[in-house]
Formats: sequence, C-alpha cells, structure tokens
Amino acid sequence: MEKLGILAGAGKLPVECARAAKQLGYEVYAVGLLPVTDPAIAEFAADFQSISVGQLDAILNYLTSKDLHKVTMIGKVTKELLFNGGVIPDARMLQLIMSLNDRSDDTIMMAFVRELAKAGMETFDQTALIRNLIPNRGTITKREPTEDEKLDLEFGMRIAKELGRLDIGQTVVVKNRAVMALEAIEGTDACIIRGGQLANANAVVAKVSKPNQDNRFDVPTVGCRTIEVMIEAKISALAIEAGKTLLVDRENMVALAEDHGISIVAW
Repeated sequence: MEKLGILAGAGKLPVECARAAKQLGYEVYAVGLLPVTDPAIAEFAADFQSISVGQLDAILNYLTSKDLHKVTMIGKVTKELLFNGGVIPDARMLQLIMSLNDRSDDTIMMAFVRELAKAGMETFDQTALIRNLIPNRGTITKREPTEDEKLDLEFGMRIAKELGRLDIGQTVVVKNRAVMALEAIEGTDACIIRGGQLANANAVVAKVSKPNQDNRFDVPTVGCRTIEVMIEAKISALAIEAGKTLLVDRENMVALAEDHGISIVAW
C-alpha cells in the first residue's frame, strides 16, 4: 500500500484530504501542526501525531521514520504565528527562516518544500485528491448578484489578482468600486471583518488564486467559517475563482449563505 503524509493545519480540509486518500487506498500518516488541527483526521490515518509547525526537526524525523516519500501540506497555518510568539521555532526552523531573503508566503513555503525534498519527500498537489471540491463557473447560490454587486465583484477580482501577484494576500473587500480592505498577514477572516466595518454593510468579497499559484500550498479555500464571518461583517456577496478554489462543506456553506441572502459566484 502506498503511503502519504499529511501536514495538517486548521479547518476541515485536512480531514477531507485524509478521507479521500484512504478511500483511494493510501496509508495515511498525519501530523497536526496546530493545537486546533481537527482531531477527526486520526479516523482516516494509520498514525496521527501532534507536532508544532515550528518544530521542523521533529516533523522531518517523524516523516522519515514512517518511510514517507509523498507529503501534502493542507489546512490553514497563518504566517502571523511566526511573528506573534504563537509558535516557538526549533533551531532548524530558526536557521531556515533566518536564511531567507524575505518572509513572503511563497518564499517560506518553498523553503519548507526544499527541506522536505532534502529528506527524500515529494510535496504533493493539495488539490490532487479533492478536485471534486473545486466548483465550475457560475452562481452557486440561488440568488444572483445584483448589477452593482457584479461591478464590485469584477473590480475586486482584478485587485485581488494584483495582490496575489505581489504575494501579499488573496482576498479583497470592495464597496462601490472602492477597496475597503486588502488581506495581508492577518488572514482572510480578519480582512473581511475590517472591510465590513469600514464599509458599514453591503460590501462584497473577492478571493482568488495567485497568478502563478503553486498547488502544493496556499490554494484558496472557503467554507462555512468564511460565510459566518461575512454575516458578522454584513457582506452581501462573494466571488471565488472557478476551477481554482476549494469549497469545503459545500452543502452547509451554501445553505448558510442563502439563509442570510448572500450571493456566491464562481467567477
């Protein structure tokens, strides 16, 4: 049986990935990188260990001890943990971080991929096992966006692509073709809350992949939590990129959006 390692962050996506991998016949070995990693992943794994994302040496030692040669990194791990003391890096992680020319998302993740490669492990495409979660183009909810929302969403998608090209973030909040908030290190949820507060209701959110998206990490993902935050921020519509965004728990996500009059479009 072929083995697969899953480095799991927050959210439901790691569990979905582990479930799919097991159904396809993989022997799954999972590492929970955060205290909030969903423990349900253990149900689909031959072995599950919690190892802090900052403990690079321990992570690599675990993966090599299980003779793993394929690994996927999936689930939210926000970069702010490296700056706010949420993660204490070991000597190997600290050396890795200090060797980087900058601390952009892609720079950090590519350095991590290289460390895995040095240990004989190929980093697997995040979407390879869960392509059924990626929507085609079209409106996902029953409610179509209004004409004003469409104009804002189209504007937001263009701005978000530029933000992604600069490797800063992937999410933009827009109202009346004015940018309310841009995602940076704080992450999508905080960006939406800030943008909603500034817009004072009826803004829209656009979330895209980077122009040169590497599907081994940071594939844009939305789920029920995204909609919950939009409700709190009084956001009226969401645009995601068709064919390039993962929708987690789609049925419940769409039902929640429709209950609150939110339109979701795969652009």
